[in-house]
Amino acid sequence: MKYRLAIFDFDGTLADSFPFFVRVFNHVAEQHAFRPIAAEEIPSLRHLGAREMMAHVGMPAWKLPAVARTFTRLMQANAGEVALFDGVAPMLRALHEGGVGLAVVSSNAADNVRSILGTDIITRIGQLECGMSIFGKADRIRKVLRRAGVAAGDAIYIGDQVTDLEAARKARVAFGAVAWGYGTAASLAAHAPDELFERVADIARIA
Repeated sequence: MKYRLAIFDFDGTLADSFPFFVRVFNHVAEQHAFRPIAAEEIPSLRHLGAREMMAHVGMPAWKLPAVARTFTRLMQANAGEVALFDGVAPMLRALHEGGVGLAVVSSNAADNVRSILGTDIITRIGQLECGMSIFGKADRIRKVLRRAGVAAGDAIYIGDQVTDLEAARKARVAFGAVAWGYGTAASLAAHAPDELFERVADIARIA
Protein backbone atom coordinates (compact mmCIF):
# COMPACT_ATOMS: atom_id res chain seq x y z
CA MET A 1 0.00 0.00 0.00
CA LYS A 2 1.54 3.29 -1.11
CA TYR A 3 -0.58 5.53 1.18
CA ARG A 4 -2.62 4.71 4.26
CA LEU A 5 -4.92 7.71 3.80
CA ALA A 6 -6.26 9.38 0.66
CA ILE A 7 -7.75 12.85 1.22
CA PHE A 8 -9.77 14.26 -1.66
CA ASP A 9 -10.73 17.71 -2.81
CA PHE A 10 -14.32 17.65 -4.07
CA ASP A 11 -15.14 20.12 -6.86
CA GLY A 12 -13.26 19.26 -10.03
CA THR A 13 -11.76 16.16 -8.41
CA LEU A 14 -14.70 13.95 -7.46
CA ALA A 15 -17.57 16.13 -8.71
CA ASP A 16 -17.89 17.49 -12.24
CA SER A 17 -18.97 20.95 -11.11
CA PHE A 18 -16.98 23.08 -13.57
CA PRO A 19 -19.86 23.42 -16.09
CA PHE A 20 -22.11 24.63 -13.26
CA PHE A 21 -19.41 27.06 -12.07
CA VAL A 22 -19.14 28.52 -15.58
CA ARG A 23 -22.92 28.78 -15.96
CA VAL A 24 -23.43 30.80 -12.78
CA PHE A 25 -20.14 32.74 -12.73
CA ASN A 26 -21.38 35.91 -14.40
CA HIS A 27 -24.51 36.01 -12.24
CA VAL A 28 -22.28 35.88 -9.16
CA ALA A 29 -19.95 38.47 -10.67
CA GLU A 30 -22.84 40.89 -11.16
CA GLN A 31 -24.09 40.30 -7.61
CA HIS A 32 -20.66 40.89 -6.04
CA ALA A 33 -19.38 43.57 -8.43
CA PHE A 34 -16.43 41.96 -10.15
CA ARG A 35 -15.74 41.45 -13.84
CA PRO A 36 -17.68 38.77 -15.77
CA ILE A 37 -15.90 36.43 -18.14
CA ALA A 38 -16.54 35.70 -21.80
CA ALA A 39 -16.93 32.14 -23.09
CA GLU A 40 -13.82 32.44 -25.24
CA GLU A 41 -11.72 33.25 -22.15
CA ILE A 42 -12.49 30.02 -20.32
CA PRO A 43 -9.82 27.73 -21.83
CA SER A 44 -7.01 30.17 -21.00
CA LEU A 45 -8.40 30.91 -17.53
CA ARG A 46 -8.09 27.23 -16.59
CA HIS A 47 -4.31 27.75 -16.63
CA LEU A 48 -4.56 30.37 -13.85
CA GLY A 49 -4.30 29.73 -10.14
CA ALA A 50 -7.00 31.01 -7.79
CA ARG A 51 -5.11 34.19 -6.89
CA GLU A 52 -4.42 34.94 -10.56
CA MET A 53 -8.07 34.32 -11.41
CA MET A 54 -9.21 36.70 -8.67
CA ALA A 55 -6.83 39.36 -9.95
CA HIS A 56 -8.02 38.82 -13.52
CA VAL A 57 -11.66 39.52 -12.64
CA GLY A 58 -10.87 42.24 -10.10
CA MET A 59 -12.16 40.39 -7.05
CA PRO A 60 -10.40 41.47 -3.82
CA ALA A 61 -9.63 38.78 -1.24
CA TRP A 62 -12.04 40.28 1.30
CA LYS A 63 -14.96 39.39 -0.98
CA LEU A 64 -14.01 35.71 -1.21
CA PRO A 65 -16.06 34.42 1.79
CA ALA A 66 -19.27 36.06 0.53
CA VAL A 67 -18.66 34.91 -3.04
CA ALA A 68 -18.02 31.35 -1.85
CA ARG A 69 -21.27 31.37 0.13
CA THR A 70 -23.18 32.49 -2.97
CA PHE A 71 -21.71 29.68 -5.08
CA THR A 72 -22.51 27.19 -2.31
CA ARG A 73 -26.13 28.32 -2.05
CA LEU A 74 -26.57 28.20 -5.82
CA MET A 75 -25.19 24.67 -5.96
CA GLN A 76 -27.46 23.59 -3.14
CA ALA A 77 -30.45 24.96 -5.05
CA ASN A 78 -29.32 23.24 -8.26
CA ALA A 79 -27.74 20.07 -6.89
CA GLY A 80 -29.22 17.98 -9.69
CA GLU A 81 -26.93 19.71 -12.19
CA VAL A 82 -23.75 18.37 -10.59
CA ALA A 83 -22.74 14.71 -10.78
CA LEU A 84 -19.66 12.70 -9.91
CA PHE A 85 -17.14 12.04 -12.64
CA ASP A 86 -17.53 8.67 -14.28
CA GLY A 87 -15.63 6.02 -12.34
CA VAL A 88 -15.47 7.84 -9.01
CA ALA A 89 -17.68 5.38 -7.14
CA PRO A 90 -15.77 2.21 -8.17
CA MET A 91 -12.43 3.97 -7.61
CA LEU A 92 -13.35 4.94 -4.04
CA ARG A 93 -14.73 1.46 -3.45
CA ALA A 94 -11.46 -0.09 -4.62
CA LEU A 95 -9.41 2.14 -2.31
CA HIS A 96 -11.67 1.42 0.66
CA GLU A 97 -11.60 -2.33 0.05
CA GLY A 98 -7.83 -2.11 -0.38
CA GLY A 99 -7.47 -0.73 3.13
CA VAL A 100 -6.86 2.92 2.25
CA GLY A 101 -8.63 5.38 4.56
CA LEU A 102 -10.74 8.01 2.79
CA ALA A 103 -11.46 11.64 3.65
CA VAL A 104 -12.72 14.76 1.89
CA VAL A 105 -11.40 18.28 2.51
CA SER A 106 -13.41 20.79 0.49
CA SER A 107 -14.33 24.47 0.52
CA ASN A 108 -17.83 23.42 -0.56
CA ALA A 109 -20.58 22.95 2.01
CA ALA A 110 -20.88 19.57 3.72
CA ASP A 111 -24.54 19.26 2.71
CA ASN A 112 -23.63 19.67 -0.96
CA VAL A 113 -20.81 17.15 -0.69
CA ARG A 114 -23.00 14.57 1.05
CA SER A 115 -25.85 15.04 -1.41
CA ILE A 116 -23.70 14.65 -4.52
CA LEU A 117 -21.60 11.77 -3.18
CA GLY A 118 -24.67 9.80 -2.14
CA THR A 119 -25.29 7.48 0.78
CA ASP A 120 -23.28 4.49 -0.45
CA ILE A 121 -20.09 6.50 -0.94
CA ILE A 122 -20.48 8.58 2.22
CA THR A 123 -20.42 5.40 4.32
CA ARG A 124 -16.90 4.76 3.02
CA ILE A 125 -15.62 8.27 3.84
CA GLY A 126 -14.02 8.35 7.27
CA GLN A 127 -13.88 12.13 7.61
CA LEU A 128 -15.53 15.10 5.93
CA GLU A 129 -14.01 18.56 6.48
CA CYS A 130 -15.89 21.24 4.56
CA GLY A 131 -16.68 24.93 4.35
CA MET A 132 -13.25 26.49 4.75
CA SER A 133 -11.61 29.08 2.47
CA ILE A 134 -9.87 27.68 -0.59
CA PHE A 135 -6.70 29.03 1.04
CA GLY A 136 -7.37 27.35 4.40
CA LYS A 137 -7.22 23.67 3.50
CA ALA A 138 -3.81 22.90 5.04
CA ASP A 139 -5.13 23.20 8.61
CA ARG A 140 -8.05 20.90 7.80
CA ILE A 141 -5.69 18.34 6.24
CA ARG A 142 -3.63 18.37 9.43
CA LYS A 143 -6.84 17.92 11.45
CA VAL A 144 -7.78 14.88 9.36
CA LEU A 145 -4.31 13.40 9.90
CA ARG A 146 -4.54 13.83 13.69
CA ARG A 147 -7.98 12.25 13.88
CA ALA A 148 -6.94 9.34 11.68
CA GLY A 149 -3.69 8.81 13.55
CA VAL A 150 -1.81 8.80 10.25
CA ALA A 151 1.61 10.38 9.71
CA ALA A 152 1.84 13.03 7.00
CA GLY A 153 4.26 10.83 5.06
CA ASP A 154 1.61 8.12 4.77
CA ALA A 155 -1.09 10.37 3.30
CA ILE A 156 -1.89 12.02 -0.02
CA TYR A 157 -4.17 14.95 -0.87
CA ILE A 158 -5.71 14.63 -4.32
CA GLY A 159 -6.96 17.76 -6.08
CA ASP A 160 -7.26 19.74 -9.27
CA GLN A 161 -5.90 23.21 -8.51
CA VAL A 162 -2.63 24.84 -7.51
CA THR A 163 -4.23 25.91 -4.20
CA ASP A 164 -4.72 22.19 -3.43
CA LEU A 165 -1.06 21.53 -4.16
CA GLU A 166 -0.04 24.42 -1.91
CA ALA A 167 -2.21 23.06 0.90
CA ALA A 168 -0.67 19.61 0.58
CA ARG A 169 2.84 21.04 0.71
CA LYS A 170 2.02 23.10 3.82
CA ALA A 171 0.58 20.02 5.52
CA ARG A 172 3.60 17.97 4.38
CA VAL A 173 1.54 15.32 2.65
CA ALA A 174 2.02 14.06 -0.91
CA PHE A 175 -0.04 15.72 -3.62
CA GLY A 176 -1.84 13.92 -6.41
CA ALA A 177 -2.93 16.10 -9.35
CA VAL A 178 -5.90 15.09 -11.49
CA ALA A 179 -6.07 15.89 -15.19
CA TRP A 180 -9.84 16.43 -15.47
CA GLY A 181 -10.65 19.31 -13.10
CA TYR A 182 -10.73 23.10 -13.00
CA GLY A 183 -6.99 23.47 -13.52
CA THR A 184 -5.23 21.96 -16.51
CA ALA A 185 -2.89 18.99 -16.20
CA ALA A 186 -0.08 21.13 -17.65
CA SER A 187 -0.52 23.91 -15.08
CA LEU A 188 -0.36 21.36 -12.25
CA ALA A 189 2.48 19.33 -13.74
CA ALA A 190 4.59 22.51 -13.79
CA HIS A 191 4.62 22.35 -9.98
CA ALA A 192 5.92 18.76 -9.89
CA PRO A 193 3.12 16.93 -8.04
CA ASP A 194 4.02 13.62 -6.41
CA GLU A 195 1.41 11.83 -8.50
CA LEU A 196 -0.38 12.76 -11.72
CA PHE A 197 -3.58 10.91 -12.52
CA GLU A 198 -4.72 11.01 -16.15
CA ARG A 199 -7.93 9.04 -15.52
CA VAL A 200 -10.16 8.55 -12.49
CA ALA A 201 -9.43 4.83 -12.44
CA ASP A 202 -5.69 5.54 -12.16
CA ILE A 203 -6.11 6.69 -8.55
CA ALA A 204 -6.80 3.10 -7.51
CA ARG A 205 -3.11 2.32 -8.06
CA ILE A 206 -2.20 3.98 -4.76
CA ALA A 207 -3.74 1.01 -2.94
